[in-house]
Formats: sequence, structure tokens, C-alpha cells
Amino acid sequence: MLKVGLTGGIGAGKSEVSRMLVSYGAVLIDADKIAREVVEPGTEGLAAVVEAFGAGILTADGTLDRPALGAIVFADPAKLAVLNGIVHPLVGARSAELEATAGPDSVVIHDVPLLTENGLAPLYDLVVVVDAAPATQLDRLTRLRGMAKTEAEARMAAQATREQRLAVANLVIDNDGPLEALEPQVRKVWGELLERAAARRA
Repeated sequence: MLKVGLTGGIGAGKSEVSRMLVSYGAVLIDADKIAREVVEPGTEGLAAVVEAFGAGILTADGTLDRPALGAIVFADPAKLAVLNGIVHPLVGARSAELEATAGPDSVVIHDVPLLTENGLAPLYDLVVVVDAAPATQLDRLTRLRGMAKTEAEARMAAQATREQRLAVANLVIDNDGPLEALEPQVRKVWGELLERAAARRA
């Protein structure tokens, strides 16, 4: 098994890269998806989040009000650290369970937005970073996702810098251009991952 950490700043296009890798045959473990699962109603994760931040972060039907929680934590690094301290161990445990079900010859892609911030690079055989200039990220967040500029800037500021991400990268995918320029790069990276996986089995 080859364990790959895939990361990139918000708006860099990491989700599109992970979708392509899955289409080639990768096994995807999506940390964001798991992070939503571990705070669903009835979970210990949601109970802990409510205990830390109050019932005001719940909607009328008892689910997590993500915009309300986001407004709290992205404006206060200390509160973001509290939230991460609750959610990240639960995500890590669930990710390990999912990885254990993948076949021994699998290329397992761990899609981890905060890989750099949380010092997780050593957990993987190699790290792939999807890179885009901050101006490109901001444009995508405001134009494609409809975020207010101030919210987009706050989200970006809460993450690692471009330089910090590139410092932990073994392979870099440049997604500063149009979508059609992305696929050839991802296919090339997939070829390299298959070669590394084969070398480990040899």
C-alpha cells in the first residue's frame, strides 16, 4: 500500500484532483467528508462541539450550523484550535479504519486540507500539493463559490501559507491555469504514484 497525503489551500482545486485520481483507480479517504460525519447528530463529536461552543451552533433540527460555527472559529485562532482538538482525533481514527479496509496493493489518497498546518506530512509515504497563487484562490472563492471577499480572505489566512505547503511537498500539481491544463499533470502524477507503489512491492 502506498499512502499519499493530498493537500492544497482552499480554492486551489484539490477536490478536482482527488476526483481525477479516483477515476484512475486510487482509493480516496476524504478528511473533510469524515469531519462532517463525526459531528452528525447523535455523535460524541457533536456533543463535544456543543459543550465547547454552546447550543447556538445548532440548527432547529439539531444538526450543526456550519456557517454559525465558522463565523466563530475563523475569527478567533484559539477557538479554531479548540474545534480542531475535538474533530481531528475523531477524523484520524476513522481514517485509519477506512485505510485498513483498502487492499495491500492500493494507492490510498488521504485528502487532508490541513495536512501542513497540523504537521501530518510524516504520516504519509509522500505528499502531493495542489498549488495555486493566492490571487487565483481568492478569485475562485468569490466568483465560483460566492463567498464574500472578507470571508474568503479569513479562510485563507487561517490556513498555511503557500510557501509552507510547498515545503512539505514531494510532488506539486500546478493548478493556477484552466481546467484542461490540470488533467495531464494529474495523470503524470498518477503514473509516478503507481511506479512508487510497484517499487515498494518489489
